[in-house]
Amino acid sequence: MIKAKKQFGQNFLQDSFVAKQIVEAMPHSPRQLLEVGPGLGDLTVEILKTRKLIAVEIDSELCKRLQARFAPELLKLICADVLDLWQTSLIDKPFDLIGNLPYYAASEIILRALRDPLCGTIVAMTQKEVAEKWTAKSKMREFCALSVLCQSVGEAEFLFEVPKEAFNPAPKVTSAVIRITKTKPSYDRDFAVFLRCAFAQPRKQLAGNLQASYGRAMITQAFAAHQIKENARAHEVALEQFSALYLSLKGTENGRTREHDG
Repeated sequence: MIKAKKQFGQNFLQDSFVAKQIVEAMPHSPRQLLEVGPGLGDLTVEILKTRKLIAVEIDSELCKRLQARFAPELLKLICADVLDLWQTSLIDKPFDLIGNLPYYAASEIILRALRDPLCGTIVAMTQKEVAEKWTAKSKMREFCALSVLCQSVGEAEFLFEVPKEAFNPAPKVTSAVIRITKTKPSYDRDFAVFLRCAFAQPRKQLAGNLQASYGRAMITQAFAAHQIKENARAHEVALEQFSALYLSLKGTENGRTREHDG
């Protein structure tokens, strides 16, 4: 029996009903399917009932177990850290991503998938609290930089919760499955930096957060142009307003730079 390793954040899914729900949440697509973190292979089994699969597993001991369990013509297994693979080339054709993601790396994996123009749909299981952030809408308490960035690329849906008992060992928190359907190939990295600034201190007013990077007069002018209240907090502002605000402030900054250079 393989023991879960804390350094990899392993909680093995052992509920076949949940595994079937996750597979059913994937779109019917001609794209290659990539599973991140197959673990013991319980989700992998359900996936392979419908299509072939590429899987990336970081744990070399689990790789040996998976290679013994599944035929290579059905499962192409890569034993590596998926984030390291993304530094070079993860996969060279359009793909969808599926996986029971380790809590410690889930958001970084989702961010990389959002940034990868070859990735289409993401169906991921992660900590419920994190799932709520990815799928939150404006004016919700959980609405944050991740929410806005995700919505700038596609549609995010909170699908269902997964109880602790579905795993071995059982995690200390409830998990949840989300689906992100990308409508754009990638996100603007400068926009991501802008959002980190905007949400730097969520309880502060948005204008106060932005003053770390922009002049007060620029902010006031941009707020007025896009009907944003001067005392608004970041979670109260809609995606469309964030996009317009970013472009306005970026344009003003570029204009000031050109004047200064001239």
